[in-house]
Amino acid sequence: MLVVVIAVAVAVVLVVAWLLSRRRTPDGVDSFRRQIDALSPEARRPTIDKIKPSGDGDDPLDGNQSEGNES
Repeated sequence: MLVVVIAVAVAVVLVVAWLLSRRRTPDGVDSFRRQIDALSPEARRPTIDKIKPSGDGDDPLDGNQSEGNES
């Protein structure tokens, strides 16, 4: 009788552990949105500012580049 109780308890623990491990997989849509947000100009601006701190007007995120826009 004790062996049956232990076997059932072990089975329940294994099933609960399996269900919890399956629940941790990220949702595809949420993961995609986080990746797109990370690629947005607002998210990249601090990194670009660190790399290129000069204000010479060639910032590709500003939209007003100094070369080729003279009309």
